[in-house]
Amino acid sequence: MEEMFITPIQLMGIGEEKKDVVQKVAGQEGVSVFKDIFKSAIEDVVVTDQELNQAEYLLTTGQLDNPASVTTAAAEASLAVDLLVQLRNRAQEAYTQLMNINI
Repeated sequence: MEEMFITPIQLMGIGEEKKDVVQKVAGQEGVSVFKDIFKSAIEDVVVTDQELNQAEYLLTTGQLDNPASVTTAAAEASLAVDLLVQLRNRAQEAYTQLMNINI
């Protein structure tokens, strides 16, 4: 019987670091895929939070030319946290469903 592998979905508009994670996942067998995905999501939350803090600092000290960038940074940080929470919820739901399977 011929082995068939699921090919990854091609991502559009995502930075090179995200494409590297997908390529790593597609090429490795027996390695935890979840670790790389969650690690990337956590790093995104940390980076966007730092960018938001920097933008807020620049705004409060009067060094920011475009005040709308604070709103954009806040939205990005919020979306990164929401994505991480949804990933956690989906993983937890999948685990619960697996545990409920009768063998």
